[in-house]
Amino acid sequence: MKYVVVLYDGMADYPIDVLGGKTPMMVANKPIFDSLAQKGEVGLVRTIGEGQKPGSEIGNLTVMGYDPKKYFTGRSPLEAVSIGVKMAEDDIALRCNIVTLSDEENYDDKTMVDYSAGDISSEEAAEIIKTVQENFGGGEFDFYSGVSYRHCLIHHKGTTDLGKMTPPHDISGKVVGSYISTSPNAKKLTDLMRKSYDILKDHPVNKKRIAEGKRPANSIWLWGEGTRPELTPFEELYGVKGTVISAVDLLKGIGIAAGMKTPEVEGATGYIDTNFEGKAEAAVKDLKDDCDFAYIHIEAPDECGHRFEPDNKVKAIEYIDSRVLPIVLKGLEEIGEDYKIMILPDHPTPLSTKTHAGDPVPYMIYQKSKEKDSGVQSINEESAKATGIYLEEGYNLMKKFITK
Repeated sequence: MKYVVVLYDGMADYPIDVLGGKTPMMVANKPIFDSLAQKGEVGLVRTIGEGQKPGSEIGNLTVMGYDPKKYFTGRSPLEAVSIGVKMAEDDIALRCNIVTLSDEENYDDKTMVDYSAGDISSEEAAEIIKTVQENFGGGEFDFYSGVSYRHCLIHHKGTTDLGKMTPPHDISGKVVGSYISTSPNAKKLTDLMRKSYDILKDHPVNKKRIAEGKRPANSIWLWGEGTRPELTPFEELYGVKGTVISAVDLLKGIGIAAGMKTPEVEGATGYIDTNFEGKAEAAVKDLKDDCDFAYIHIEAPDECGHRFEPDNKVKAIEYIDSRVLPIVLKGLEEIGEDYKIMILPDHPTPLSTKTHAGDPVPYMIYQKSKEKDSGVQSINEESAKATGIYLEEGYNLMKKFITK
């Protein structure tokens, strides 16, 4: 038996006027997704538990079958694993976004213009992080470059008791002052953020970006603190060897921590311009080699939700249907074994709020040898709810999906 999960990050949504009172799932033309849903099981699953922050770290751990209450130690430590950072027991990892802030004189009066610094390239970002490390690193703090705007800070002998370290994508277009932690334990970190603006605003990379009409990466923004992660190997839990295909350090980190393969896919960007076909082909390759489980994570719907790009969010769902699912299905047919496919998001990223939500999300499970009538013609938030199938403890979904 082969198992494939296709994770549409942030796909679930709320009805919105600009889409005619519908959600992107309702509007998108997704014939393959719908045809599998018609012949499988459709329902709702809670991927974000009560009291948990709605984010990809919690959502994806849950979908992968790890109870976050037991396994989650913070988002950034998983990203640190992905970029090869070795954490000591008393190290604290934090996500270090490089962002675009407005140019008011007082830092707290600035506005979060762009949490991704205009989708800065990894090469430009590496120069920015190098400068940050030269100015602030080498002692209590060390900075490590990742992908695009996503980077890592290790605070040696730090603490996770930092008050509210707000994710920057939660405050797009908002004045930042009231979202900066006031905890005394966070003061060293928030000082780094404030000082970084003065160091980066005239950085050569930013001068060049401004001259080209691009947004500057003029500040760091710290959040997502946590301790060294320890996940039980996925193969030990579920009896199958797995691979994780993603452009995002967080997902690669989960895969590495869980003992799974994490192949690099050229052109995988985490946005709507990603190499959709390359991701599907990488999954099929591993399934044909030595894996029985593939987790294909696609970030694009989530990014479009954060940026209020309704048309692109619809397009992202359609691209997965036309450019990922055909390759996966063809590969599974060539392997010649029975197979199961599960498709779902990790959480909603509603266009109307531009940030994550904790509502239950629609899921679909299809098994080739056990087709059945789901009663659903087109899968979306409402049709999934109408089936009456609901799983409260989302981490049990993987047990339902994988039959040893």
